[in-house]
Amino acid sequence: MKRFFVILTILLFIIPSCRRNTGYVMIQGYAQGGTYMVKLNMEGIRMTPEAIQEGIDSILTLIDTTLSGYNKGSILSSFNRGEKIRPNALFIDMYSLAYSWYEKTEGALDCAAGPVFDLWGFGFTNGEMPTDGAIRSALESSGMGRLSKDMEAVIGPDGFLNPMDMMADGGAQSNSAGWPILNFNAIAQGLSADMVATYLEELGVKDMLVDIGEIFCCGVNPDGKPWSVGIDRPVDGNNSPGADLEGIWKSKGIPCGIVTSGNYRKFYVRDGRKYAHTIDPRTGYPADNGLLSATVIAPDAASADALATLCMVLGPDSAKDLVLSLPEIEACLISSAPSDSMLVWSSPGF
Repeated sequence: MKRFFVILTILLFIIPSCRRNTGYVMIQGYAQGGTYMVKLNMEGIRMTPEAIQEGIDSILTLIDTTLSGYNKGSILSSFNRGEKIRPNALFIDMYSLAYSWYEKTEGALDCAAGPVFDLWGFGFTNGEMPTDGAIRSALESSGMGRLSKDMEAVIGPDGFLNPMDMMADGGAQSNSAGWPILNFNAIAQGLSADMVATYLEELGVKDMLVDIGEIFCCGVNPDGKPWSVGIDRPVDGNNSPGADLEGIWKSKGIPCGIVTSGNYRKFYVRDGRKYAHTIDPRTGYPADNGLLSATVIAPDAASADALATLCMVLGPDSAKDLVLSLPEIEACLISSAPSDSMLVWSSPGF
């Protein structure tokens, strides 16, 4: 990722301010179908908040035009349509990151399972209650294992890439089994927070909280204390972040990402059964394991994002084992229990 961040910083149009700033400011704007919020300490920063926001918006625009499946003109959307593309560094890095997670999780986190996500209506298209046959068909056209691991090796000397050349079998299966649609939603928001944070760090910001749906924070808040973040109670209908909290997580002042994934906001009910948006890409069906939410702390928000999704796929017991096996990771897992109660488990350092 370092190569991309360096390129991005060089390209941003930054106008220095003639004065040094002091105090905290809050910058807000629109991104990725919602809003973002950044709180930062301006102490010693030679830029105005307005100029900093221009830089942030430039980063988020680049992410939208590169990785958004809802932006029909993005590089991702063109790739998913099978069109020839000129991948930029961000697209290549994201693909490499997604493939590494696919391998590390043995397919439990698969960013090429777009056909399955779309089938259930939790991807880039609408859909509900697919048949078993439709799920089997979608699984046949899914999977990063059907694609080449090294995207850069497939790019032509002119800088363009033909998606058909990405097929690991040379495209032999593409006509019969369909195209493995990419969907980076399990990582992209976390990566967005990381990219904005990296930009601010390069400006000299030491105290910040970046919230783009997923959170990155470091340093201290305006009161001089480490940042604290509310953990929403995972009950159906709790659609307003912060309105009903299960608890408060307090940082230690060190850089980290904090991400919560849950099944209490995106779901639908048919015949008395709840179908949640966490799809197990190995089976093609929504994960039904009793885990209601997973809040993960990691050194960066992209890793926290991926691991929170992975925990939801694995379920409470396997997720606990995973968290305890990773020294730099902490988590809080909330599971369903009899009589509509909840079980809360936190790792020792959470």
